[in-house]
Amino acid sequence: MTNDVTCTVKQHMAAIRMMFSWFTEKGVLAMNPAREVKTERFSRTEGKTPAFVDGEVQTLLNSIDIFTHVGLRDRALLGTLAYTFARIGAVVRLKVEDYYPSGKRFLLRFKEKGGKEKELPVHHKLEELLDEYLKATGLGAEPDSLLFPAAVRKTGKLSRRPLARTDAADMLMRRLKQVGLPAHYSAHSFRATGITNFLENDGTLEAAQRIAGHADSRTTKLYDRRGQKVLLEDMERIRY
Repeated sequence: MTNDVTCTVKQHMAAIRMMFSWFTEKGVLAMNPAREVKTERFSRTEGKTPAFVDGEVQTLLNSIDIFTHVGLRDRALLGTLAYTFARIGAVVRLKVEDYYPSGKRFLLRFKEKGGKEKELPVHHKLEELLDEYLKATGLGAEPDSLLFPAAVRKTGKLSRRPLARTDAADMLMRRLKQVGLPAHYSAHSFRATGITNFLENDGTLEAAQRIAGHADSRTTKLYDRRGQKVLLEDMERIRY
């Protein structure tokens, strides 16, 4: 059994156990029949999400045409993914009012999975992207509007309709293709890249965990790609 299949089986069994546990709590069943079912042991020290190579995130952001409102939105949206490690679902749910001042800096308020909220200070480079975007589009005067709304067909203008997570992912694919970057990258790649970059620059695992919104630091470690870079350097020592 491959690792991928093993992981999937364990995830499915966990869901089944939770379902029967709920039935047990509600008195539908006397016991949880799935509780004692054993699955093959599986562990992973590194995640499978590909991280961007050094310089590629900035290359991607710099490649975006910002002469339209849609271009400004795309750059600001991808910049938010890059500088906050946020999940794309949380990013497309942001409202203008979720970007707000606190003292001399700005914060972003994310609504995460399970109804949780987290607030993060905004990196100064992301502030520049968001401020330019909000000023040019006029969205800064509409606090109840979505921060990243959908486009009006191919006009380069923005509607006030929600941008679906899948549409944001498709936008990333188009932007990657335009600049000639690999298509295997995804919105989650910003998460792996950001966490690795943060740790490389002497950030702590505990802080990375808080920024990423992980309940367990072991999950955060899965996004750390520093080991891959060391391995590559080691392999390059082979010279014929």
